[in-house]
Amino acid sequence: MKIVIETKNAPTPIGPYSQAVLSGNTLYTSGQIAFKPETGELVLDTIENETQQVMSNMSAVLAEAGMTFDNVIKTSIFISDMDNFSRINEVYAQYFTANFPARETVEVARLPKDVNVEISMIAVK
Repeated sequence: MKIVIETKNAPTPIGPYSQAVLSGNTLYTSGQIAFKPETGELVLDTIENETQQVMSNMSAVLAEAGMTFDNVIKTSIFISDMDNFSRINEVYAQYFTANFPARETVEVARLPKDVNVEISMIAVK
C-alpha cells in the first residue's frame, strides 16, 4: 500500500514528486530544502538558518505522517560545500540526541534552486 503524505506546513514540491510516501510502516521523504512554506521564499542568509529551515520542513512532513525525529532510521544530507559540514552538523544535532539514525553526507556540485543543503529521511512507525 502506498499513501502519499502532504502537508501545508512544508513546502509544496517543485516537481512531479510527493513530500513523502508511506509504504507499510516505512516513510520515505523527498529531499527538503529551505523554502519557508508560508511565503515560498528561500532562507539562505546563513548555513545555520538554512539548515534550521530544512529541519523544520522535515519535522512538518514527519508530523503529518504521525512521526517525529525519533522514528528516523536513515538520513541523507547533500551539501554544496563540505566546508559547511560542521555548521550543518551543529543544527542537525539539535534534532537527534540519542539512538542516532544511519546517515551519509555527500558534497554535490549543485542542488535545486542553488541552495547549500538538502536533506531526506527514511522513518518507521
